Amino acid sequence: MNINIPNLVSLVRIVLIPLFIYLIFIPTMASRIWALVVFIIASLTDILDGWSARKLQQETDFGKFLDPMADKFLVISTMISFLFLDPLIPLWMILVIIARDLLITLMRYLAIRKGTELRTSKFGKVKTAFQMVSIILIIMVFIVRGKGIDISHYVVADHYLKINAVCEIYLSEHPQRWLIIGPFLLMAFVTLLTALSGLRYIVTNWRLFLPPYRKETVQE
Repeated sequence: MNINIPNLVSLVRIVLIPLFIYLIFIPTMASRIWALVVFIIASLTDILDGWSARKLQQETDFGKFLDPMADKFLVISTMISFLFLDPLIPLWMILVIIARDLLITLMRYLAIRKGTELRTSKFGKVKTAFQMVSIILIIMVFIVRGKGIDISHYVVADHYLKINAVCEIYLSEHPQRWLIIGPFLLMAFVTLLTALSGLRYIVTNWRLFLPPYRKETVQE
């Protein structure tokens, strides 16, 4: 394990996750503002570790594995917390995002075993950027959304997909309906981009699933 400055920055991103989770679950405006600040700092470390690795010429295989893993931990932990904070966000969206990330982790591991690199695309970077922006917007909604909004009677009848509940809330002309359904809409678009990104990775890197599953050595 090679611990250098870029890898330490990635580890800081992981260390900030428990602090973020603690703050976001305190139902006060001040606490959630601090949770937003912590998340933004954690997101910025993603830029910092990549920049420092190139600037200091400290790119390592461990760093290439740790950096995206830290992103996944941050994003998935945050979205799981949203399940408990917003009854309109359905479990299936989180499962799609987790499944995609597990798949990419497996593919990255196979690439390392084969002595090659996982072929990435700009679409994956766009997906990651939109995930981060969407999470920031959802946290901002939690900060400004008024208290005392009871949507439980909408959700009970639509326990899994939550689509019917969202439509009912929109048609109800509730004065805060966009703040109520906004997190669902953002998560739906993130889930769609995530699924498309996963399919793109499979199409581009399908040979990784073929044997041999380790780097071939040349015998002299």
